[in-house]
Amino acid sequence: MDSVLSDIEARVLGCLIEKSLTTPEYYPLTLNALVAACNQKSNRNPAMSLDESTVADGLDGLRYTHHLVCQVSTAGSRVPKFKHDTEGKLPLTDLDLALMCDLLLRGPQTAGELRTHGRRLCEIESVAVVADAMHALARLEPDPMVVQLLPGPGHREPRYAHLLCGEVECAAVEPAACSSRSPSIGDERLSELEAKVAALEDQVQSLHKAFDLFRTQFE
Repeated sequence: MDSVLSDIEARVLGCLIEKSLTTPEYYPLTLNALVAACNQKSNRNPAMSLDESTVADGLDGLRYTHHLVCQVSTAGSRVPKFKHDTEGKLPLTDLDLALMCDLLLRGPQTAGELRTHGRRLCEIESVAVVADAMHALARLEPDPMVVQLLPGPGHREPRYAHLLCGEVECAAVEPAACSSRSPSIGDERLSELEAKVAALEDQVQSLHKAFDLFRTQFE
């Protein structure tokens, strides 16, 4: 890519990729649907609250500056819709696309977390497959798309972050120097457990929010 994405552009692009994979029957997206997707609380980190004008500006940047999104017309629809053209612009396999989508929407993650979260987007055989994909994306020339980071608090495994928004702080190694070593069985099990804990924490948080909303109806 000739230029980096803003945080808003990254969220818009991630949402378009996500909906193309999870709800193809409702894709491409209208601007209203895209705003709702950007402000979705689940599978988002950080959560955002974007208005229509901000999302439209993000779309314009992706269309006219980065050429990663295009507007389309569909039969029976009176409003414009939008779709990503990532496959035509970036060297990504189907697995790469799903993993990059999850990094765009949820931020840095371990290979185990990426496998757990990414399986809603495509089939992922193992944590080792994710790690191999991350290493390949980190070695792309001339522009790596992923970097390996130091483990997060309480984690032993390295995390991975996308580079579509520019350089990332706290990188453990240079992108091209990411180890090609596949995780051991013990590493893989630990990563999967860490990812399951993260998923459970998300579910508990969602339940708390639903309960708080339910309780306000009786106050």
